Amino acid sequence: MANKISKSLQQAIDGLVIQDVYVKSSQAHCADDFDSKSTELDALLVQQMHLVRRSELVEIDGGGQLVRIYIRLGTRWVNPEESNEPDIKAFVEADFIAEYQVTTELEQGAIDEFATKNASYHVWPYWRELLSSQCERLRLPKVVLPIVQFSKQ
Repeated sequence: MANKISKSLQQAIDGLVIQDVYVKSSQAHCADDFDSKSTELDALLVQQMHLVRRSELVEIDGGGQLVRIYIRLGTRWVNPEESNEPDIKAFVEADFIAEYQVTTELEQGAIDEFATKNASYHVWPYWRELLSSQCERLRLPKVVLPIVQFSKQ
């Protein structure tokens, strides 16, 4: 059975129009003791991170409003034999901003629900491309992310 969309989420879907998706910051790193070209990479554990950090309502010049939603995504390669602190051998992380034009007045609860349940769908293709290109540059194994991958809210 399909999940039913709440009234407030539907209002946000109807009242927000995607305007832009862009990278606010990104970082990629391989540990000093890690050589991606000579290490058995299949032995490493690949972990994913997805975090909707916050949303904000912004007044724009000439009238109108934007909603900005901040989303952090990441992938890391970890030595699975370490038990206390993770032995991170490499990682790629990025903070994205998804901007939406507000076309109708919305309550903060509707914006928050949209941020946690919908905004990541707009950011995901940009993350897939960034991760793929960074893996190639760092000579890390290609990580094929599904078209969409989110936990149930």
